[in-house]
Amino acid sequence: MLVDRYGLTTGTASAEARDAYVAGVDCVLSAAHGAEAHLKRAVAADPTFALAWAALARASFLTANVAEVRHAVAKAREAAAKAGPRERGHVDALCLAMEGKPVEAFAATKTHLADFPRDAMVIAPATGVFGLIGFSGRPGREPEQLDFLEALRPGLAGDWWFDTVHAFALEELGRLDEAEALIDRALAANPANAHGVHIKAHVLYERGEDAAALGGLQTFMATYPREGLMHCHISWHVALSLLAVGRTAEAWSVFDAGVRHGGAWGPALNTVTDGVAFMWRAELAGHPRDAARWNAMRDHALASFPKGGVAFVDVHRAVACVAADDDDGLQAIVEDLRGRVAAGRYPAGDVVPALATGFAAFARGAFAEAIATFEQALADTVRIGGSRAQRDLVETTLVAAYIGGGRANDARALVARRTDRAPSTPVAGYA
Repeated sequence: MLVDRYGLTTGTASAEARDAYVAGVDCVLSAAHGAEAHLKRAVAADPTFALAWAALARASFLTANVAEVRHAVAKAREAAAKAGPRERGHVDALCLAMEGKPVEAFAATKTHLADFPRDAMVIAPATGVFGLIGFSGRPGREPEQLDFLEALRPGLAGDWWFDTVHAFALEELGRLDEAEALIDRALAANPANAHGVHIKAHVLYERGEDAAALGGLQTFMATYPREGLMHCHISWHVALSLLAVGRTAEAWSVFDAGVRHGGAWGPALNTVTDGVAFMWRAELAGHPRDAARWNAMRDHALASFPKGGVAFVDVHRAVACVAADDDDGLQAIVEDLRGRVAAGRYPAGDVVPALATGFAAFARGAFAEAIATFEQALADTVRIGGSRAQRDLVETTLVAAYIGGGRANDARALVARRTDRAPSTPVAGYA
């Protein structure tokens, strides 16, 4: 049997299928456009290629192509039933995550990696701030993420993909020098790695080096195809960087073309959360509220995620309702989440309904209430998932609440308490 880029058996004797699979996997791991096309060529060359079917399912999952995910998962499981132990474990770990069983998927991932610790495609869903660990709701998920990767480092250090995800875990814990060294090494090995460009932007964001971040991002985006998985989210980083350096009109132009639903291409997870986050942060920076924009965003958020249940998304659904003055929509979200918490069916606990009420208090000018709510919830905000940069939505709103409530010294003290990071704070009245 032929092997993949990590030296692991693939379960196919077709060189054409293996080569297409390796190309498709590299596209998935780097967020390059073309993964699905490569992987469809792989399964066309060998319809019994279990790993290629699982990778096609994963690529389709990342772009929210639900019909293709279901078809490819079924094909992967059918093929894996007749394959060897590496293929069976690989397919089970990947498919459980796409079948809505994250706890079981993570358990299967750890079991599989005990025997195949270089299996990057199995490692990948457990990495990043949206992964099986990142979205687990556990309060210690950031050190857990790093521990998970450190255990795998002996066999993967120096690989451009592994250096990328390892750097992200280090950056989220404030170990910025180590993170930058790794991400620079990863980008030197694969300059087309969109995830690597993204993580470099996070390192620079954490340092408050917005102009440097902007330059690197704009250079990369000049040639990154609109269909690329990270196009929407990297556009969000560009827009935030422009906002931070005071180029507000350009920030809105990038937002409308690359982030906003209807203007951007991207999965709803990005168009909802990044869309809400930019619009809210633009207001904190002094941009006037646009009711029509917010009504459209609220409609998109509720239509895309009508049932909720993903903490990171739920925070942004709530903010969209707050900004659209949709009290009924907000209360429906809060009551649903409180019911889930009471029933033990919400891993993030009660931090999301608390944050929702804090945003609502801020929006109506009840700054003392907003401050009390955010101060109490701030330590648990890590449980909602997302990166530090994304969770700054909460802390930046608290800064604005302090200023609105006449407590500018408390706003400065909050920012000064950051000991391992120094992101810009574009809040009207803060400077």
